[in-house]
Amino acid sequence: MRVAVLYSGGKDSNYALYWALKKGFEVKYLVSMVSESDESYMYHVPNIHLTELQARAIGIPIVKGFTSGEKEKEVEDMKTVLEGLKIDGVVAGALASEYQKQRVDSVAKELGIESFAPAWHRDPVDYMKEIISIFDVVIVGTAAYGLDKSWLGRRIDEEALEELIKLNEKYRVHVAGEGGEFETFVRDAPFFRARVVFDEVEKKWEECSYSGVLEVRSAHLEPKGSSW
Repeated sequence: MRVAVLYSGGKDSNYALYWALKKGFEVKYLVSMVSESDESYMYHVPNIHLTELQARAIGIPIVKGFTSGEKEKEVEDMKTVLEGLKIDGVVAGALASEYQKQRVDSVAKELGIESFAPAWHRDPVDYMKEIISIFDVVIVGTAAYGLDKSWLGRRIDEEALEELIKLNEKYRVHVAGEGGEFETFVRDAPFFRARVVFDEVEKKWEECSYSGVLEVRSAHLEPKGSSW
């Protein structure tokens, strides 16, 4: 099974890749959609430029598609990228978004390929426990009450997960950020041959909208001498 993984650099797309590799699929490409809109309905935006660095760490070719981020048109833009690839299936990191999954499934059906979403409808807490046991993942974007500026750049570990669970109970923040409450970036994973190190970052915080982004201005790959 030759597949492409829809890859944003965050926890969900890396989990999709992790699953596909464990399944024994031949992952031919990582497909990264670059949106001009910060309000994209389909695609992750913060630090999408770093997917090239992650692809180098992983050793799988990356194909970039570009979209204005216009609703529905951005789905067609993804279709245009996928139809140019020799693949039998596409793997997505959808967890709870019916909007995203339905559209990836629809594109796959039109192209005559299979669609996979290994994390679909998983229990958010169990899913996040597995995520932090596999990846070195940090928060690079926030947009929910309770997630203040201090969360930007924070690694999601057991302590952070416990706080997210409490925020879910208090403010209904989705534990896995599936409602857009936070965005993530994976710096290391078992299938990375080198880890991503941030060299220069800037926290951009909008108090009026209670949201922010950790903008990574420069980063490099560091060889892995031992398992983290």
